[in-house]
Amino acid sequence: MAERGEQVPDTTAEAVGKVGEALEYVERARGHLYSFHQLIGHADLLLGEAVDALRKDGHADIADILATEMVGRNVINGRWTFQVVEEFDDTYWHPFRAHTERVRNELTDGERHLYEARMKEERRTHGHPDHSKEP
Repeated sequence: MAERGEQVPDTTAEAVGKVGEALEYVERARGHLYSFHQLIGHADLLLGEAVDALRKDGHADIADILATEMVGRNVINGRWTFQVVEEFDDTYWHPFRAHTERVRNELTDGERHLYEARMKEERRTHGHPDHSKEP
């Protein structure tokens, strides 16, 4: 019985692998975007606490300027970080994932990591217990 993806040329498997690798980089970038979102949100909360403390210590003028100019400020025109994350997800991340899945389904019969599986088969030491083909 033939294994899934067996008829896929190596060059196609490699190209589909690069599409998947590109998505992995996008996933990492998305993680950094979520870090940005959380870091900015935490900074805004800390700034709010600082404003309250300054006001309590009699520095109302400075507190008012910070509260008016910085607390709750948009990070880019019209957007807080959650809106940046949502727009990224809707505009880029979801479509990229969908295209990656379509490419994989059409060209490798849905097989994920076909290129890497072939690389593993080439590089493993057959018969060695720590180089088995399957778990």
